[in-house]
Amino acid sequence: MGLVYQTAYYLTRALAHCCFDYRVINREAIPPSGGLILAMNHQSFLDPPLAGIACDREVYFLARKSLLEIPVLGGLLLDLNVIPYDQEGGDMSALKSVIRVVKGGDAVVVFPEGTRSRDGRLLPAQSGLGLVVAKTLAPVVPMRIFGAHEAFPRDNSKIRMEPVTLVVGEVLHFTPADFKGDTKAAYKRVSETVMERIAALRCPPRRPALD
Repeated sequence: MGLVYQTAYYLTRALAHCCFDYRVINREAIPPSGGLILAMNHQSFLDPPLAGIACDREVYFLARKSLLEIPVLGGLLLDLNVIPYDQEGGDMSALKSVIRVVKGGDAVVVFPEGTRSRDGRLLPAQSGLGLVVAKTLAPVVPMRIFGAHEAFPRDNSKIRMEPVTLVVGEVLHFTPADFKGDTKAAYKRVSETVMERIAALRCPPRRPALD
């Protein structure tokens, strides 16, 4: 990890545990090396950093291109492995960057829904994830975050100290056979398969605090 990334990583971990009683379930299921796609539901602006600290390895993220135009912040985000994308329609250049990063042996956080949920409930999967899987055949780790919507909902500017849990599922593997036939339909089908695995993940109850 670079110095900026490493500093942000440990600072975020400390804040997450302090403010959100953050916990990760089944962290050990995340492969420690090699090209990897971390596919997670999207509830809040908190999701990317909380997904990043769920891993013991460095990861890449997608972020709105407009954020990189902010002085100082833009340069900092690049040091934090941000891949800029244009929200106006599908950004193929961003997807190509994701594919290149995965093929290079790194891990990327991808949100199959494509946008943050307004009410915390899961949204339908978009085709972008399927395209990335098709071009890389990298393993996919389904992950589901719970509580991020309550802590920092999309339509609210205030952060609340609510407990957040991230549950990691078992690794999924796809082969060229999964992409036979109509290409666009195959992309959508694979994205939906991953989204179904995300939906199947459950949040274990927290242990009651000791008196």
